[in-house]
Amino acid sequence: MILKVEGVNKRFGGLQALSNITFDLPEGEILGLIGPNGAGKTTLFNVINGVYPPNEGRVVFLGKDTTGAKTYDMARMGLARTHQIVKPLNDLPVLENAMVGACYGRENHSIRDAKKIAMDTLEFLGIIDLAGKLAGTLNVAQKKRLEMARALASHPILLLLDEVLAGLNHKEIADMVETVRKIRDRGITIIMIEHVMHAVMNVSDRMIVLDFGQQIAEGTPTEIQNNERVIEAYLGDPKLAERLMRTGT
Repeated sequence: MILKVEGVNKRFGGLQALSNITFDLPEGEILGLIGPNGAGKTTLFNVINGVYPPNEGRVVFLGKDTTGAKTYDMARMGLARTHQIVKPLNDLPVLENAMVGACYGRENHSIRDAKKIAMDTLEFLGIIDLAGKLAGTLNVAQKKRLEMARALASHPILLLLDEVLAGLNHKEIADMVETVRKIRDRGITIIMIEHVMHAVMNVSDRMIVLDFGQQIAEGTPTEIQNNERVIEAYLGDPKLAERLMRTGT
């Protein structure tokens, strides 16, 4: 297993943000993580990649107990992530933003090697033509791809994607879903938080649903789509749930 999360609890004062979260992640899987706003999805990412230590439980990455490890240690081990709110280095060109990932990933690279890795990553993501542009001038879709580029340039084993489809139009969503598949085809295991239901259902091999910090369901997209507790807790009306999952409208 690439990742094991075992009995993870996280509290902030009197708020129980995560309650006994447990799952395994095999190599090569795309795992969808869904749930309402405030369900604990990003908090779980933060526990996995070392932003917060759990109050109880443990995280095992690549067979090593990494509970409470620092974010930079996780990056060196091969874990990368994107964030809900993208924050590029606005005053630097796109190329240099991507180079940051290459310099602080699994391996130590010279500036020359980091530049080549960054260029290759921008090419893979279809934004090589933006290499010389300042990151602050990009539109939302371009910034999402730049955020991905910084993560991928670190040569991760596990990639955590936090709402990479948010703010995108239908075509951009379809393009990004295809990109996620191509990333997996490169041998990278993925966990993705997403609210665009039809897209995450379409791309995920397996899904986990959180609600108020609790893990209420786990299974294939079809199993999740037909889970009454998920429909009640997350989507409400069954007919609306079916429409959202199939069409996104």
